[in-house]
Amino acid sequence: QVQLVESGGSLVQAGGSLRLSCAASGRTFSSLAMGWFRQAPGKEREFLAAISRSGSFTYYADSVQGRFTISRDNAKNTVNLQMNSLKPEDTAVYYCAANGNVYAVGHYRDPVRYDSWGQGTQVTVSS
Repeated sequence: QVQLVESGGSLVQAGGSLRLSCAASGRTFSSLAMGWFRQAPGKEREFLAAISRSGSFTYYADSVQGRFTISRDNAKNTVNLQMNSLKPEDTAVYYCAANGNVYAVGHYRDPVRYDSWGQGTQVTVSS
C-alpha cells in the first residue's frame, strides 16, 4: 500500500489559517484519489475533502465548503489542505488517505474505499 505522512498541524486562533500537507510513497501517486478526513475526541471520523487522480475534480463536505481547499502536486507526490477561517469546532486530528477504488462520484466520500491512511496531525483552534 501507499505510505502517507501528514504534517502541518498546529495551534491556531479562530479565524486563522493552516496548510496541511501529506507526502505519499510506495505507489504511483497519480493513480490514486486522495482525501482528507478528521476525527475529534468522541466523534465519528468525518469526510472533509477529496481530489481526483489528475486533480481535475474536487469534493467537499458542506461543513468546510468555501473554507477549505484540497490540492495535489503529482510531481511531488503530495496532497495539501488549505484551511481558512478556522473555527474551534475544526479542532481534531486530521488524516489524509488514498483511494484506489473510485468508480463513482460517491466513492470519493466513502471512507471504506480508502485503504491507506496517514498517522494524523493535530489541529487545534482556540477561541
